[in-house]
Amino acid sequence: MPERDKEKDIKKYSYKSSGVDIDKASNVLSQLKKTIASTFSDKVLSDLSSFSGLFQLDLRGYKNPVLTSSTDGVGTKIILAKRLDHYESIGQDAVAMCINDIICCGAKPLFFLDYIACGKVDNRKIKTIIKSIAKSCSYCDTVLIGGETAEHPGMSEEDDIDVAGFTVGIIEKSAIINPHLVKRGDIIAGLASSGIHSNGFSLVRKLIEDKQLDLNEKHDWAGGESLGNTFLTPTRLYSVVVGKMIENKVKIHGIAHITGGGFYENINRIIPGNMDALINEGNWRVPAVFKFLQELGNIDRDEMFRVFNMGIGMVLVTAPDEFDRMRNIARDMGEKLYNIGIVTKGSGKVIIKESQDLNG
Repeated sequence: MPERDKEKDIKKYSYKSSGVDIDKASNVLSQLKKTIASTFSDKVLSDLSSFSGLFQLDLRGYKNPVLTSSTDGVGTKIILAKRLDHYESIGQDAVAMCINDIICCGAKPLFFLDYIACGKVDNRKIKTIIKSIAKSCSYCDTVLIGGETAEHPGMSEEDDIDVAGFTVGIIEKSAIINPHLVKRGDIIAGLASSGIHSNGFSLVRKLIEDKQLDLNEKHDWAGGESLGNTFLTPTRLYSVVVGKMIENKVKIHGIAHITGGGFYENINRIIPGNMDALINEGNWRVPAVFKFLQELGNIDRDEMFRVFNMGIGMVLVTAPDEFDRMRNIARDMGEKLYNIGIVTKGSGKVIIKESQDLNG
């Protein structure tokens, strides 16, 4: 074959031809600069580095500051969002799963970073998710200081997407909330959840598949909302209300974020080994979505409390004479706080006293 013909047969390769469109990802992020910058404060040194987010610590008022961090994702809830093409609130889930964790020691969140992985960049999806993240960070008085959007052709299908996050907070060492503060007779209070939040979705999706649920069907028990929208209700952000309690010097002895593992695997983390957490199931309104799932899957009661938050997204342990003040602060901020139990002598267990049923 002549040399000229050989040259015609040589295929030119590029990153784009392999499935990664750098220009497309860059264009999406450039369109979101104002949205991201809207979360900034004067502590963000955004012009000093192109490769990392720089945050100038203000240590006034701290004698022995401690940084705290957490990372998490939205789990398989993202599969449901993909199926319904509904990404408007999935960014809030990512922020909440991280920030709700670090406030459990009493910390103030400082900044947040996101990580979005996809098979192929979809401008609409990415912009929707990052806008949700930015809005949630602003609500939590937290800076969206950076992030990453990565295309993974070959590892993910084109329409696949996953969202995770990372956050850093700060607290005075002497103010760290830990199990040593918990006392017998303390009240166990619970802040209401908005629904399923971001845990237990492998079980939820199994029920959807096996029971062939119509996610567009609307239900009276869900206030006329569709099943899909009910399942995708975003995780509640608790940093503002908990921060207000700390600001008002409410004596909080323990905080637990009710995520994977439900009541049993999270509340026991803040209870000393010689005490039990005695929970009265009938002391709060369990959202109807949990009764729906329990009946649909014939799920054991203990399994429900081990997998789901059952209507309580955050647990706070406090002295009995502090509860009313705590509840008043929550009410003033539009949050519902319940007295759900008491700390008793024991062996580090979470004991849930049964009510007649899971009231919807």
